[in-house]
Amino acid sequence: MQKLISLMFALLLGLSSIAQDEYLNAEAEKSDKIYPGGEAYDVTIFPQKFRGKTPKNIILMISDGMGLTHLNAALVANKGQLFLRNFHHIGFAETQSANKYTTDSSAAGTAIATGVRTNNGALGVDPDNNPVKSILEDAEGKGLATGLVSTSAITHATPASFIAHQPKRNMYEEIAADFLSTDIDVFIGGGCDHFTERKDGRNLVKELKKKEYKVEQDINKIEKVKKGKLAGLTAPVHNPAMPERGDMLPKATKTAVNILDNNKKGFFLMVEGSQVDWGGHAGSTVEVVQEMLDFDRAVGKALEFASKNRETLVIVTADHETGGMAILDGNFETGMVKGEFSTGSHTGIMVPILSWGPGAEEFTGFMKNTDIHDRMKKLLLGE
Repeated sequence: MQKLISLMFALLLGLSSIAQDEYLNAEAEKSDKIYPGGEAYDVTIFPQKFRGKTPKNIILMISDGMGLTHLNAALVANKGQLFLRNFHHIGFAETQSANKYTTDSSAAGTAIATGVRTNNGALGVDPDNNPVKSILEDAEGKGLATGLVSTSAITHATPASFIAHQPKRNMYEEIAADFLSTDIDVFIGGGCDHFTERKDGRNLVKELKKKEYKVEQDINKIEKVKKGKLAGLTAPVHNPAMPERGDMLPKATKTAVNILDNNKKGFFLMVEGSQVDWGGHAGSTVEVVQEMLDFDRAVGKALEFASKNRETLVIVTADHETGGMAILDGNFETGMVKGEFSTGSHTGIMVPILSWGPGAEEFTGFMKNTDIHDRMKKLLLGE
């Protein structure tokens, strides 16, 4: 009987893991290869006037799966204007992991977060599974405020790379428990089930509240929080795709920045637009464009803060490219984009790095993904 119960439990865990990664097997309809265009949103070009040569704050924004083509598709779709046009310092990052030419998100996220390349599937550890500190943890150790925002589960590969230390990226409950081992100030994303519906019986939400976190699930309540510690768990697992998700990401970005800015020493914030990657896996131009435009609006919120603050470095990059996307046709007047994809997986090509603010010139030219970490750490922490 005990063996049967164990078998059933293992099966349920397996199904849960599969549910996490359904996007990997999604397939686009033929009509999804063409984004028909729509109404463009207004874009602000912010003055580049900064208070010094090094930043007090860093906002790192990762568009998971974004290659240059994905960015170009968004530019056409918004009829030639993006908040990303504010970025004048541009570079390219090689994305390889320790054991594969083509990385996955956990290894790529770990490289950016820690400056150490690890094996595909690993989080916050070196190739021998030894824990390595992330820039978020180092910033926390220096008394800075820290935060994570994601449109996926907050326990998913990219955000988890900045806070967790696990040999396998699908250890979602262990990753959730890693949040309790830190003093991160703000985290907003999906994954509530990993904090509450757990095989070990722990209710991490109750534990978070004991640590004086305000825990909310509704983004409209989340955005009203102005200070203190905040855990925004916006979905049982992943948040919906655009447009169903609404403006969760721009709102979460603005909320996190405003809370973290209460710390006089400064802050480090990572914001992930997770689902550009999912559009690439599905071969859907429509999904790629919708997610890229949503990410760009979140970039706008970061720049809006940074332009007033004048001590904030904003960095935009990707962990890898997904889909081998090409643009076959487009129209800047209507916003129409016709895309095609060479694969349903990740590719090994370089990804763009765009930077704005004090220290932005450090992120130009060709570099490795680990260099992003090293240069952020030098600028923010003097190390």
